[in-house]
Amino acid sequence: MRTMLRSKIHRARVTGGNVDYEGSITIDRALMEAADILPYEMVHVLNVNNGARFQTYAIEGKTGSGEIVLNGAAARLAAREDIVIILTYCTVSEEEARNIEPVVVYVDASNNIRNQCHGHQWVDELTESLKNL
Repeated sequence: MRTMLRSKIHRARVTGGNVDYEGSITIDRALMEAADILPYEMVHVLNVNNGARFQTYAIEGKTGSGEIVLNGAAARLAAREDIVIILTYCTVSEEEARNIEPVVVYVDASNNIRNQCHGHQWVDELTESLKNL
C-alpha cells in the first residue's frame, strides 16, 4: 500500500483566523468541491510564508466567499494573507498508485478558481505558475 496525493488547493490566501473556535480550517465550499474535499475530511496545510505544516479537518465555508479561515490552535500557525497549500491523500494498492490522477485546483489572489487540472497535467501548470512569481 502507498499513500498518494489525492487533491491539492495550490497557493490559497488565508482570509482569517479564529483561535476561540474548536479547530479546523474553513474552506469556501466551491474550492472544497473542486478539490473533492468532504466536510470533516483530514487535510494537510502547508504555510508557504513560515514553513509551518499541520493537519486538521475541513469544514465548509460559504460558496463563492473565497474564505480560508484557520480555527482553534491552527489559527496560531498562519496570519491573514499568508499563502497556504491544502492537501489530501489516499492510501491505495501498489497497482492503483501507478495510475492515480490527483486533482489540483489553482486559485487567484482572492481564492477564486483560476484553473483545475487532473493527473499529470498539473506538473506543467505548476511550472508555468512558478514563472509568474
